[in-house]
Amino acid sequence: MAIPVALCRVSKYEPRPVRKSVGMLLETIRCRPPRGTRILVKPNMLTPKKALATTHPLVVQAVCEYLLDYGARVSVGDSPSFGTAKKVANANGLAEALNGLPLEIINLSRPTKIRLASGISIGISQKAMEKDLIINVAKLKAHSQLRVSAAVKNFFGCVVGFRKALAHCQYGDISNLFESLLIEIMQALPENVSLIDAVVAMQRTGPIDGDPFDLSLLGASSNPVALDTALYTILGFQPHPVPLWLESQKRGLSGAHIHELSYPLAQSEEFDAAGFALPSPLKPVTFHPVRFLRGRLKSVLNRFY
Repeated sequence: MAIPVALCRVSKYEPRPVRKSVGMLLETIRCRPPRGTRILVKPNMLTPKKALATTHPLVVQAVCEYLLDYGARVSVGDSPSFGTAKKVANANGLAEALNGLPLEIINLSRPTKIRLASGISIGISQKAMEKDLIINVAKLKAHSQLRVSAAVKNFFGCVVGFRKALAHCQYGDISNLFESLLIEIMQALPENVSLIDAVVAMQRTGPIDGDPFDLSLLGASSNPVALDTALYTILGFQPHPVPLWLESQKRGLSGAHIHELSYPLAQSEEFDAAGFALPSPLKPVTFHPVRFLRGRLKSVLNRFY
């Protein structure tokens, strides 16, 4: 059976069209949580200083309002690389967008050691693991190490704090091990639905300091691999230069091949990504130890100042 990937065109970030489109997308993929469902809404909250690097507040707001209308118990959270979730939310306008809604913004702390299929153990937030459902609200970005970051990569934010950078240091130099790690983290998490914010994507470099690209797209699927495959197709990629897509196909993951997808709303060819610039060549996935320690110090200081 084909895997539905719902796509729609949204030309700019305005409350009414974003809210309408998000509702249509989630209804189309049958995201209808029972009353009382404990849900983590997981946007990309990478840094407080670069709004383009994070999921747009209006998209997150629309997702939360949709879920609250179903009577869900909603938390919004991430484990940012710099600062805390609340600090990022205050800086990028998310806290203001969610003000007045019956939910809380949480830092994905309380690591619990999860042994992945590869044998690697990593500290994933218990606050994520204890939810009934995760709504993964990713941002489409060029990525200087993985070429592109979308739905599957966004689950990496459920790994607590410095453990993300440590994983880069430990596994970044080993062929395809980091891509395997990202996939196995996704597989270890509770049931999830993914939505992508690509109204204005990030191009040329990333995941922090890229340039805007107007793609005018919102998309959703209950299968994050399928959603990413649809996006790769729209961007005109082939699997070989995209490490995470290639690893998904090698593992035989559902949704990793174009022929598996169906488009119940807009078709993939309706979106024009001509001119979308990619980082080339890719940088090493691993972090130098000095860079890692500098990042740890910066993160700690950001929590207090």
